[in-house]
Amino acid sequence: MADLRSVLAEEGHPMCCEVIHTIIKEAGWKWRHARVVLTSNDPEYRVKVDAIKKILSELKPDEAFFSIDEYGPFAIKQKGGVKQVAPDEQYVVPQWQKSKGWTILTAALELSRNQVTHLYSRKKNTAEMIKMADLLRNEYRTCSTIYLSWDAASWHVSKDLGAYLDEINQKAALEGFPIVKTAPLPACAQFLNVIESVFSGMARAIIHNSDYQSVEAAMEAIDRYFGRRNEYFATHPKKAGQEIWGKERVPSQFAEGQNCKDPLYQFPI
Repeated sequence: MADLRSVLAEEGHPMCCEVIHTIIKEAGWKWRHARVVLTSNDPEYRVKVDAIKKILSELKPDEAFFSIDEYGPFAIKQKGGVKQVAPDEQYVVPQWQKSKGWTILTAALELSRNQVTHLYSRKKNTAEMIKMADLLRNEYRTCSTIYLSWDAASWHVSKDLGAYLDEINQKAALEGFPIVKTAPLPACAQFLNVIESVFSGMARAIIHNSDYQSVEAAMEAIDRYFGRRNEYFATHPKKAGQEIWGKERVPSQFAEGQNCKDPLYQFPI
């Protein structure tokens, strides 16, 4: 403000800081923080997004579309968070803790039915993706086609996975299974992966402020959470309500204008 006042005086427009401030404010100028815009460096970004939108807009009742990703690896130890405490209570979490174990949660969200299928693993690789594909084929066996949508991680787009899907599709009609197709997300576009919003709600509901005594106890809580969530949305397919899954960042639908990924997530071992 002092510099601006000095320059104006040199230009023959002397005035006090209060007048300068009033002029700037009335002109509509204000301080703003820079907003980071979500972007992807994939040259085929528009092609891939339009392909997913087309599939979803034409999805038939006997078809299913899955948003798939991994949560973790995450350690089982006392977790911090935000909660109400008594006036004289100190809420602290030790910085250094001995982990009680760790696991990786792999989950698939079916967008039209809003149902979650999940499994646990120790690795992120093609074998786990094949396991998830087989699980979904069995669970949605009455469908004619299922679409698997995931990010550009190497194990999601491996040649071995592609070869396996081709192999099972050749025998699908004979064995009574649905055809499995993929609808990959653009590279560096995890914010479009709707399952990330579900992970956000799950973490806020049962991971934050937790202190599970074992990996099995954490798994039981996750199983119970997804079981309740699936039951609720099977009964109320169009209502999110005020249940604990109301903590999800955005609605469970594919939309370019929403960020499904919580930028605060970290998975320390």
